[in-house]
Amino acid sequence: MSDASDKHKQSASVQTTGHAWDGDLQEYNNPLPRWWVWAFYATVVFAVVYWFLYPAWPLGEGYTTGLFNRMSYEVGGEQETTHWNSRARFIKQMQTGEEAVKQREYMEQIADASYQEILADPNKMAFARSMAKGLFGDNCAPCHGSGGGGVAGLYPNLVDDAWLWGGTVEAIEETIHQGRLGFMPGYEATFTEDQLDAVTEYVLSLSEIRGINRSLAAQGKAIFQGQAGGCHYCHTAEATGRASVGSANLTDSIWTVARVPEADTVTGKRKAVEEVIRGGIQRRMPGWDKRLSDTQIKLLTAYVHELGGGQ
Repeated sequence: MSDASDKHKQSASVQTTGHAWDGDLQEYNNPLPRWWVWAFYATVVFAVVYWFLYPAWPLGEGYTTGLFNRMSYEVGGEQETTHWNSRARFIKQMQTGEEAVKQREYMEQIADASYQEILADPNKMAFARSMAKGLFGDNCAPCHGSGGGGVAGLYPNLVDDAWLWGGTVEAIEETIHQGRLGFMPGYEATFTEDQLDAVTEYVLSLSEIRGINRSLAAQGKAIFQGQAGGCHYCHTAEATGRASVGSANLTDSIWTVARVPEADTVTGKRKAVEEVIRGGIQRRMPGWDKRLSDTQIKLLTAYVHELGGGQ
């Protein structure tokens, strides 16, 4: 009797939704907590205020621009003013924010400093490294790789201290500024098969490759250094390369084009060198002076110089 009375009192004091299961299992319609209701109203008010202050609603081909203060920033050296938007705010922060001002001050220091000063100053080098890494990733990494390791047979490795055009900061800066044309004529129509085999053997002998034919290499040396081949005009008689024309040093066991390291056998190494001699080399690096500022090129120069332990 007591249980029935309690259930009757509870059902009379609390409103239900009218749903019932198994006769006595009901769903009560409890009111929401007051704090929750007011929080909901506050979000509605916030949304209405936001619609008026910021760009929000589509309007024909445009949208409502809001009542928020207009923003000004520089584009190409000219002042541009627009209504508030996240893009304009970001650009303005990049131009006038605290970190942007610090970055600009460092950029000015880099622009005024010599390479010797930059390389000797840990703070300047730390800044150059952090800035140039982004520049390198955006402009150089597609060919040279994110770490500067290059692509065998296509793009030079920048971390091996083998500099085709010179490893001084002056030479690296010139390379980035104006670009380079890597060219070697193909000898397929110039050499007989015997001559081609001989020069290939000589080139391999310069890197002390095991299993080569010394007698054949000697014949190749005569062709390399003589009028028949004329290879010494670019690579020098000692085959150490000439930076003025970007010819490779053939004596340092660093292969910039021929995929010799990838071959496991002497026959494979011969084929790799022979392909280069037959077809020659035609590759070009574009100049970046039209895309990058002088200061950005200086940052990249210091970065690339450090990557390869420059001269």
